[in-house]
Amino acid sequence: MANNRLWIGLGIAAAVVLIIAVWIGSTYNGLVTASESVGQGWGNVQVQYQRRADLIPNLVQVVGAFAEQERTVLTEVTDARSRVGSIQLSVDDAADPAKVAQFQEAQAQLGGALSRLIAVAENYPELKSNENFLSLQDQLEGTENRIAVARQDYNAVVKEYNVRAQRVPSVIVARLAGFMPRPYLEATTPGAENAPTIDRDQLVG
Repeated sequence: MANNRLWIGLGIAAAVVLIIAVWIGSTYNGLVTASESVGQGWGNVQVQYQRRADLIPNLVQVVGAFAEQERTVLTEVTDARSRVGSIQLSVDDAADPAKVAQFQEAQAQLGGALSRLIAVAENYPELKSNENFLSLQDQLEGTENRIAVARQDYNAVVKEYNVRAQRVPSVIVARLAGFMPRPYLEATTPGAENAPTIDRDQLVG
């Protein structure tokens, strides 16, 4: 009888250990999957910001050809692009709130500078009706929309990841395995990342 109770006890203990091990493995795998989604989302954000940066040299060249006297704005855009290029954040860096804030501030400054550059066209009829300028301006607007979508998608996967990493009892596995909460991409300067549109009706006449 005593031996039976011992074996039963050992069997129960083994079952409990197995259940805990399976739960830990499942929780860890879920965190890994969520973390991979965050990495993919961050990569998409970077791609769209790079798309914007790649448009700037041609945009500056076209504007400069019609408005050489706007050196201050042209220089501002070029310098802002340079600052953005100097801040390279890996997905691991994106877990640091201070680095993310620095990244967002640089991008917001570039967005603001681009807005002022686009607005310059209103003072130059030949520029704002130039085919190359209109094409670049359309591409820029499309890119800003892609940036907004990429940021929203990134925040969505970060939210899912953070819930997994902070919810009890999975938070225990998250802390032991080094899965820490991540900051969201918050709005900085209102409208700084939205390129102004040009009213096509104003281009006639």
